[in-house]
Amino acid sequence: MDIIEIIGAAVALFYVLLQVKQHPWMWIVGFVSALFYVWIFFSSAFYANMSLQMYYVVASVYGFWMWRYRNAPQESGIIVYKHLSAKLAALLAPIILLTALGAYYVLSRHTDSQFPIGDAFTTAAGFVATWMLAHKIIEHWLLWIVADSIAIYLYYSAGLYPTMVLYFCYVILAVAGYYTWRTKGVTSVQAAEKRSY
Repeated sequence: MDIIEIIGAAVALFYVLLQVKQHPWMWIVGFVSALFYVWIFFSSAFYANMSLQMYYVVASVYGFWMWRYRNAPQESGIIVYKHLSAKLAALLAPIILLTALGAYYVLSRHTDSQFPIGDAFTTAAGFVATWMLAHKIIEHWLLWIVADSIAIYLYYSAGLYPTMVLYFCYVILAVAGYYTWRTKGVTSVQAAEKRSY
């Protein structure tokens, strides 16, 4: 087992634990985790997922800024979230599809990617789920459950066992995250109503 992969997996697991709690410092930890996984996925010829990690580096800065300055302020211990609207879902679904098709074309024609379809889809879903997270849209957890479940098989097949275990934990934490946000959180509308009293 590569020590870089083990450390990267540990940092990434800590990132998701902070995400479940909706702690803004998760974006800083995510930044560090993404740097590790740029190298890990490049070394393993998961080029689309490598580009996703590069996106995470930038998205971590954007997400931190959104959570600190743009979204509804978070009161101590309260998770605030939004729901995915039908209109936004109708926009995001074709973005995932077109991004996955484009990535698949590049991976299958111009790289030695072992799993171009899975790599392309998990990357496209990750792009969109991270954007949804930055905007505190609770359904991002559901998208992660699908993408991470596929990733478990990909990383097992590639022999990336610490990363496979990490993504298995991701699926469990995504289920826990969705449940926690739903049961312990409030929607942004409810939070605004509380503040108005």
